[in-house]
Amino acid sequence: MVDKTIHFIAGLPRSGSTLLCNILNQNPRFHATSTSGILDIILAIRNQWENVNEFRASPNKDGKNAVVKGILQNYYSTIDRPVIFDKSRGWCGHIELAEHILESEIKVIVPVRAITDILSSFEKLWRNQAHEWQFPQEKTNYYDWQTVEGRADVWMKNDLPVGIAYNKLRDAISRGFADRLLFVEFEYLTESPKGTMEQVYSFLGDDYYDHDFNNVKQTTSENDDIHGIPGLHTIRPVVKPVVSDAIEVLGKNVIEKYSNAEFWR
Repeated sequence: MVDKTIHFIAGLPRSGSTLLCNILNQNPRFHATSTSGILDIILAIRNQWENVNEFRASPNKDGKNAVVKGILQNYYSTIDRPVIFDKSRGWCGHIELAEHILESEIKVIVPVRAITDILSSFEKLWRNQAHEWQFPQEKTNYYDWQTVEGRADVWMKNDLPVGIAYNKLRDAISRGFADRLLFVEFEYLTESPKGTMEQVYSFLGDDYYDHDFNNVKQTTSENDDIHGIPGLHTIRPVVKPVVSDAIEVLGKNVIEKYSNAEFWR
């Protein structure tokens, strides 16, 4: 088995990670995933190993280490492209584990966006679906969910998509991993895709590929009903600027509350 080169994509939701993956997949050497669950499998094995009585009775630390280290490469061994991009927002919370597995410093591409634009995007998704679909966040935060400001606060909770990803990024920097991260601004990706991708290739240390930003085919596939939010991972085929409508959608109070939250700038 030839080892793959494995990179990671772990950013904020509604910040262009799906678009970026599908742009990367235009390169015949690259395989960028939809939202990946392989980190959860690695953590499950790490966490449950000692709960098996036989392993507790006859410990084999080296064997456990070999199994955990082998999961990523074996999982991607059937992919016929040499460079893998595993997309999961969880990786920023487990950089130490990833570097232990790969035995080298890793590279993480981090799609980000103005927090108010992220919240506006989620608010519009909810409004478009509210007549026929109850988001899981509404089920568990019913009373907070009744206002625009309440819904924004829900998304920013520590255990919900925006908040948990945001906090993991801040913590990765506080743990000293800023040099492993390349922040890719959604605004810059959509306004200047070629310049953005040139930065990505420079960060990866790879030769630039001439991408077609006017015909981005969706090669990743996810059933967003499973995530509880229809339309969450659908992209447009043409990369072009997206005008911010956050103040119109969220109102002044939410804008003031979450302005200047972009710590990476």
